[in-house]
Amino acid sequence: MLEKMFKLKEHGTDVKTEIIAGITTFLAMAYILAVNPNILGNVMDANGVFLATAIASAVATFVMAFLANYPIALSAGMGLNAYFAFTVCLGELGGDANAFTVALTAVLVEGIIFILLSLFKFREAIINGIPSNLKFGITTGIGLFIALIGLVGANIVVPDASTTVALGSFASPNVVLALIGFLIIVALSHYNVKGSVLIGIIATWILGMIAQGIGWYQVDPEAGVYSLIPSFAGGLNLGGISNTAFKFNFAWAGSHLIQFIAIVFSFLFVDLFDTVGTVVGVADKAGLLDEEGKLPRAGKVFMADAIGTTVGACLGTSTVTSFVESSAGVAEGGKTGLTSLTTGILFIIAIILSPIFLAIPSFATAPALIYVGMLMFSSAAKIKFEGDVADTASAYMAALMMPLTYSIANGIMFGIISWVLLKVCTGKAKDVNPVMWVIFVLFALRIVALITNFQ
Repeated sequence: MLEKMFKLKEHGTDVKTEIIAGITTFLAMAYILAVNPNILGNVMDANGVFLATAIASAVATFVMAFLANYPIALSAGMGLNAYFAFTVCLGELGGDANAFTVALTAVLVEGIIFILLSLFKFREAIINGIPSNLKFGITTGIGLFIALIGLVGANIVVPDASTTVALGSFASPNVVLALIGFLIIVALSHYNVKGSVLIGIIATWILGMIAQGIGWYQVDPEAGVYSLIPSFAGGLNLGGISNTAFKFNFAWAGSHLIQFIAIVFSFLFVDLFDTVGTVVGVADKAGLLDEEGKLPRAGKVFMADAIGTTVGACLGTSTVTSFVESSAGVAEGGKTGLTSLTTGILFIIAIILSPIFLAIPSFATAPALIYVGMLMFSSAAKIKFEGDVADTASAYMAALMMPLTYSIANGIMFGIISWVLLKVCTGKAKDVNPVMWVIFVLFALRIVALITNFQ
């Protein structure tokens, strides 16, 4: 049955290889089950986010397995979850207790738009309309932003009245253990150890529990410092999903339409690059691209992403996207949807271990954020600094403004606006395609909305 369903022989693989590859992919990306509740837990119920993340990841990965038959797993996208929590909920919406309902509504609309775009093959056209340099600049900026979130979460970077930011204290176990965790991940990755990111998180967490046992890490719930030792006393808690599932706010979206459209577009735009870049990279490594460098059944791949995002919004998590960690499974020989099916099943099994994942502190997940940021920052090497000044400046502004304004949306906005304006100023307005003009107008409207809100 598996042979007929996934065409294993045709792809030169077998059941054992595919299952091992699926397990490898899960180990490489399972850190999202700890990181996502940690990030979104700042604005909504962390237990609900954990369950939503696990279920949405499984559903989206199952769709990828059966619809597209590719060894690509999906889950809540890094960077997109940070934008959801810190930029939208705590930033633009002022940290209101129900701000997450607006963000979930935006993610739902994004997912529906993606489904439509996938049906009519518009996603490829949008991607092709964005300059390569700007794409690389955006990826670089997201990497820096993710890394900054990790550094702040571990108190490695702290606020300072005189210099704005400063280095945290090395007397703090959070700082020391997070840095050790980062080095562990990098060293394990160097030796091609499967699941190096997850191992780094677990190792940092174990070191934290040792620090708690010897009294270096002081538990103080009133100060927001909780025990690192998980408790199964309450049993399996599935009730948290009721605090996140189907929590939409269409009334706010209707009364703040321009601002809502800008939020939706920011989710949409970032997810486009995440998905296309990841899918092409993983497919290339698996030898799945055709002679022209194109991916067969690309529409079905994007549909899996779109369905995953829609389901995730309904359950209570940020945008679901294809994970570059899928390349770990591909390196183990995964070539078909059976690899994805295996990964999806493991996401379901992980639900019973929720007390463990929810007890992992931010300083233990920080090494993963810093490391993933490093991987994304590598796109800076692809930026061309010679030639068209619009291409150079837009990539630079996107990469610069994301971490320094603590906002992915701001980085994208500065990158696109500077590109279009410089094209016009240098007499190359004809080079601006219709897609970029539409994006430019949307961000111009967003600036107007921001000005209006500040008055």
